[in-house]
Amino acid sequence: MISIVVVSHSPALAQAAVDLALEMGGDAPPTVRIAAGTSDGSTGTDAVAIAAAIDEVATPDGVLVLMDLGSAILSAGMALEFVSSDAAVRLSDAPFVEGLIAAVVVAASGASLDEVDAEVRRALDGKIAQLEGAPGRKAAAEPPAAAPAETATDPAPATSGVAVFTGVIRNPSGLHARPAAVFVKTVGRYDAKVTITDLGSDKAPASGASLISLMSLGVTQGAKVRIDASGPQAQEVIGELESLVAQGFGEL
Repeated sequence: MISIVVVSHSPALAQAAVDLALEMGGDAPPTVRIAAGTSDGSTGTDAVAIAAAIDEVATPDGVLVLMDLGSAILSAGMALEFVSSDAAVRLSDAPFVEGLIAAVVVAASGASLDEVDAEVRRALDGKIAQLEGAPGRKAAAEPPAAAPAETATDPAPATSGVAVFTGVIRNPSGLHARPAAVFVKTVGRYDAKVTITDLGSDKAPASGASLISLMSLGVTQGAKVRIDASGPQAQEVIGELESLVAQGFGEL
């Protein structure tokens, strides 16, 4: 499993963000270390302390570093010159709080450093999607047209196993961060590709392995959803997800 280093100007800010993220990480979250403040206790960042934190938690799977702002980014870049570990280290440009939550949840599911890094870079997508059309929200300007990007396709599952479940989300706040985190961690334990579709929405199906994709759906209480799975353990993962939906993901 990858590990995570959190770089912040403020130890209190970093600890609060880590505490929130670890609430979503379940019983076996990734190792998270904080490198915040300076050696004299003042607000700021310390490249040497960041390097020490990276070395302390380095694993063969790599280390993801998230930073708050300004000199935290400069200090993290400088810290790479002092790191003694041979582990891969990735500096993420993800938003601090949303990125940290996504990193902890997806890393806990066993995702690789590349997969976690890609997920946290999309960490604002859920907020953007849910605020579209909301009061007080200015519509974003249309971006200039761009050439269509090449998209990667998932490899075909090892077997043709397919399973489907349709149910109703009962959670009072819908499929928000906590139940979405449970969903992602459950999917990560099985050899299956899972998607979820809000049948009352025109949004495309979301990947069950992506916290950001699930939250971008904006599934509310009472929404009817379809969960599709394919792969060697399609039946097993659908069975557990069906139970979780019925139980309100432990919130009811």
